[in-house]
Amino acid sequence: MKIARLSFLISCSLFTIFFLNGCHGASVSQKTPETFTTVLWNVQNLFDGEDNGNEYPEFREAGGWTPEKYAARITAISQALAQNISQNMTGLAGAPDLIGFVEVENLKVLEDLAAALSKHGYYWAAFANIPGAPVGVGAISRYPITDIRAHSITIDDQTAPRPVLELRVEPRPAPEEPLVFLLCHWKSKTGGEDATAAQRRASARVVQRRFLELRQSGADTPVIVMGDLNENHDEFRRRRVVSALLPDDPDAAALASQTAPAGISRQDYLVLSAEKPPRANYFPEETHAFYSPWIEDKSGGSYYFRDNWESIDHFLLSDNLFTGQGWEYAGSHVLNQAPFTAPSGEPNRYIPRSGQGLSDHLPLLLYLDYKH
Repeated sequence: MKIARLSFLISCSLFTIFFLNGCHGASVSQKTPETFTTVLWNVQNLFDGEDNGNEYPEFREAGGWTPEKYAARITAISQALAQNISQNMTGLAGAPDLIGFVEVENLKVLEDLAAALSKHGYYWAAFANIPGAPVGVGAISRYPITDIRAHSITIDDQTAPRPVLELRVEPRPAPEEPLVFLLCHWKSKTGGEDATAAQRRASARVVQRRFLELRQSGADTPVIVMGDLNENHDEFRRRRVVSALLPDDPDAAALASQTAPAGISRQDYLVLSAEKPPRANYFPEETHAFYSPWIEDKSGGSYYFRDNWESIDHFLLSDNLFTGQGWEYAGSHVLNQAPFTAPSGEPNRYIPRSGQGLSDHLPLLLYLDYKH
């Protein structure tokens, strides 16, 4: 597949953003869709076949990593996406319109994935990381990405290696309604849940700030937060702390209010709601809430850790995806079947030394319908 390539440098060289713009052949962008599907997948450290010094030890030549293993992994991931996700898109044809990836090394990986899925027409892509970081986040799209931005996260003069990648996608030609995706990878709990909580709250603050900026601009563009947020949708009920994700719950609201004098403000967390449209009934009136499909999902989770399922991969939806006009939430689910799962039912974790498996996370699938 021939792809034209244009690269952008944003935010004082802190993040490198790449944008692929292809207009070759019969692109799907020439159609006006009534549905839009998105997949989110943490693909567990998808490194290319070249050593540049930033890789984890098991993904270097000295650790047994080879270009052949990389090529085989691209094939396995692309085949899993093409052959299995389409089977879950009931009543829909083709592949997902946008695929968001977490833990990919660079633009080359996205290009190779797009090439492996070339018959599905992924002509647009974007990637973001901090120079020197092992992995970043990126997406490939069958529809035009018309604007890309990266948002930094700085805590005590230290920039965390987890960018927030903003994508404006236009499935329907202007002036019809675009979609804004905020693709994230928040800090893991490695190092301790409490010790790392401030970095996740800082990421929530960045998302909250950008969401409010979009609202204040006067545009009523739907916003979808997606990514591995490294917090469960029910984190508060598990730990009874002010986490970066809080339920619309009187106890959570009361605790958040009590911690405000200690420096945790209402910008430091996202409120999750099961209502459609989502509302923050127990928080201050000006608080915006996001709908979390996990609240109604009974599948267990997308990540398996210490004999427990966790719901750390997310789609969080703004209230204007529930108005009955324009883009409307139509459903979502976890792809918890083979080849994404092992025979045990757990995620089919990738093993670098053997080259077997896919990822230690399961993909999520989101549906939107266009209402006239």
